[in-house]
Amino acid sequence: MSGVDTRGGVKLPGRKGQAARNDGLILAAARDVFLEDPKAPVAAVAERAGVGISALYRRYAGKEDLLRKLCHDGLRTFIQEAEDAGGVNDGWEAFTTFLRGIVDADVHSLTVHLAGTFEPTADMMVDAVRANELAGGLVERAHASGRLRRDFAVADVGLLLEACAAIRLPDRERTAQLRRRYLALTLDGMDRDDAGTLPGPAPWQGELNWRWARSQ
Repeated sequence: MSGVDTRGGVKLPGRKGQAARNDGLILAAARDVFLEDPKAPVAAVAERAGVGISALYRRYAGKEDLLRKLCHDGLRTFIQEAEDAGGVNDGWEAFTTFLRGIVDADVHSLTVHLAGTFEPTADMMVDAVRANELAGGLVERAHASGRLRRDFAVADVGLLLEACAAIRLPDRERTAQLRRRYLALTLDGMDRDDAGTLPGPAPWQGELNWRWARSQ
């Protein structure tokens, strides 16, 4: 019997393949389960994935480990999308390519939904800094292109993406369509560096971090 390592698409033989397949099923199920109810038990994840609870515990010591894995994967996706977009020559196109990639990847639905439900690791904190640096570079390039409105700040990126992620219908394809629609409308409003001043300042450093304080 062979399986597929969902992280790299490489077929693995025997037990390794089965373990990789189970891990993919567990993570996909966990994403759906915890989006519906962050307080759901890991048993609900195993049931949704169609695997035994022992298979889940062989990979994750408990619910918090699973939550960390899901959110760290989302953070890594954010970084990868930002790095890929950074290779686009035009600053405005690089910025919009990045935003579209993140919206399509549906990163923010889960990470924000699970804020405060686990203790971030040191590696996650390092990646969070890296993600912010990359987003900042893309915003800077978009400003330099002469197209991004002058009062848009890197701190606005997170809430803009959260607004798109808040669109969620039972039909996934329709959800994706509507998210792209409203991102396009938002980008149209941002594509003017001579626009009037926005009401209120952008979020300041650390203003939204309270959401990540561990819930008791």
